[in-house]
Amino acid sequence: MSTLAAIGVLAVLIFIHELGHFLAARLQGIYANKFSIGFGPILLKYQGKETEYALRALPLGGFVGFPDDDPDSDIPANDPNLLRNRPLLDRAIVISAGVIANLIFAYFLMVVQVSVTGFQQINYHPGVVVSGIASDLSTAAGKAGLQAKDIIVAVDKERLGDGKPAIVKLMSEIQNHAQQPLTFEVQRGDRTLELTVTPDANDGGKGQIGVKLAPNADIIIDRSVSPIDALVKGASEFERVVVLTVQGLSQLVTNFGDTASQIAGPIKIVEIGSNIASTNIAGLLQFGALISINLAVMNILPLPALDGGQLAFLLFEGVLGKPLPMKLQETVMQTGLFLLLGLGVFLVIRDTANLSGVQQFFK
Repeated sequence: MSTLAAIGVLAVLIFIHELGHFLAARLQGIYANKFSIGFGPILLKYQGKETEYALRALPLGGFVGFPDDDPDSDIPANDPNLLRNRPLLDRAIVISAGVIANLIFAYFLMVVQVSVTGFQQINYHPGVVVSGIASDLSTAAGKAGLQAKDIIVAVDKERLGDGKPAIVKLMSEIQNHAQQPLTFEVQRGDRTLELTVTPDANDGGKGQIGVKLAPNADIIIDRSVSPIDALVKGASEFERVVVLTVQGLSQLVTNFGDTASQIAGPIKIVEIGSNIASTNIAGLLQFGALISINLAVMNILPLPALDGGQLAFLLFEGVLGKPLPMKLQETVMQTGLFLLLGLGVFLVIRDTANLSGVQQFFK
């Protein structure tokens, strides 16, 4: 059920994106003769008065079609309601409306989340929590007297800090001091203790003490107290996620070699979404908002076959005073679409091969 929920969320987000384009056109009186979810062969379709609505086989996006691109259209080429005959601003509104729709929908999901379930916030405190100790008391931790729920705040008088960096620092100290005594400052309830821990050496010569570690943190649920409060808190969370998304994309561009493996296709996104959806409704809402923002940010990039690529053509037209040659535009967009679909197919194959069930099947 959680997998179906994640697929449903992706389908809704694609629908919202394309609906943004469609409504921006129709509300301005611009013809739109196709509304499609997916690419490739048609699975289901309905022919409306002016528009063909279709569900297609490849769930890698969708599109809104215009008679401008249909050689069989009987609409005169000089009709003012064709998209290409509209002023620059009208066309820019249609092209950017999908991105705007995804951003608005993400904000809506965040307002709903903070109203219904609240946002989960983590408050970090100094130190690292011992969340578990190996049952074999011959381990270094057991011999030193460490107990579950102890909080290690310093090693050899040096403070660890908080959060994940504190865990990394503690693990580094342990691994680099095999068979060498370390003095741990430990908080146990309202008492402060000093314990001498001598890490054992593993097969690789690195130190280990036989414990599970976790950040020292409290989880707080921040829920809105009024509709106005929900709008304000939703806006704050929306801004935070947009900034993080843009920063992540920037790192992908500037450090592609190290971050390319983090690019997720639809299969991986569904897998992540199903894991989140299996927890609670808050996770599903958060997943939907995050993917909606990512979809918006990716689509606004000035790349062929994306909304940003079409906006780039409009920018050239505004600067030059006339559009780029149609043949050039079609070649660029078709090449971009081919590459985008190729990337999508590659990610589907890669992510499918990496699914645990598939890997177990081939073992």
